[in-house]
Amino acid sequence: MLSEQAEKNKKAKDNIEKKMRKAPRPEAQTSVFVIRKRTFTLAFLGLFVLFTVSALVTEYDVIGGFESLPKAVAWMAKQFIPDEKALSRLSSILSKLMETALVSVAVTVCAATCAFFFSLFGTKTTKTHPLLARTVRIVAAFFRNVPDVVWAMLLLFSFGQNILTGFFALFFATFGMMTRAFIETIDEVSASCVEALYATGATSLQTVFNGVIPSSLPEIVSWVLYMIETNIRSSTLIGMLTATGIGYLFDLYYKRMDYGSASLVVICIVILVIAIETISNKIRKVIM
Repeated sequence: MLSEQAEKNKKAKDNIEKKMRKAPRPEAQTSVFVIRKRTFTLAFLGLFVLFTVSALVTEYDVIGGFESLPKAVAWMAKQFIPDEKALSRLSSILSKLMETALVSVAVTVCAATCAFFFSLFGTKTTKTHPLLARTVRIVAAFFRNVPDVVWAMLLLFSFGQNILTGFFALFFATFGMMTRAFIETIDEVSASCVEALYATGATSLQTVFNGVIPSSLPEIVSWVLYMIETNIRSSTLIGMLTATGIGYLFDLYYKRMDYGSASLVVICIVILVIAIETISNKIRKVIM
């Protein structure tokens, strides 16, 4: 009896030791939390030191900046309110806004069409030559990494201040962005479908029209809608450089210190962007 009781006690002791080995030690848990806390503290101190050094180097008055915020808000509330003079210019503002929106849509559609066919040579799905695919990706990266404002400033020397300059500036930036996006979309979405078509003996052209386009069309449309929204915002800044569209009107009113008309331009742009975003979200819900 005593030996049986001793064996039971020994087994119970062994089970307790096994559970204690499996369970994490409190010291280990504490050390993890301490390390995480120290990391966050050091990161916060690093950002604070960086901010302090930047303020000292640039001679930025932090206290003065916060003290001027109420005055700035009060001045904006007083000046940036459309008056009768601004409302009388609503028709010309809407005309330029429509021009900007149509140019943005035209640029996006043209760039998306060219980018799609160009991206077919850069994707692994269509099994193009690796050197050609690499070249396509490099070209897309070049066009994508040069901002549209830089394109506009470069093209000003060739075309001058007109709507064609803004069109090409937005086109080049959009082309690079959408080529890269379409390459990734085609690689991710239509891989299995394309493999099945190649297994049946389909040609590259048949694979593109029967496999690549149908399977990746929802993502492509989603990217096109997104770039339309982006180009409408970008075209405002481009218009300031090229003296066209809604950006030209905003620049003109702001430099004449006609803040009421300038604020009306901003309000119209915001309303247009929100409307297009709402329509885009509804279209995405239908096609996705």
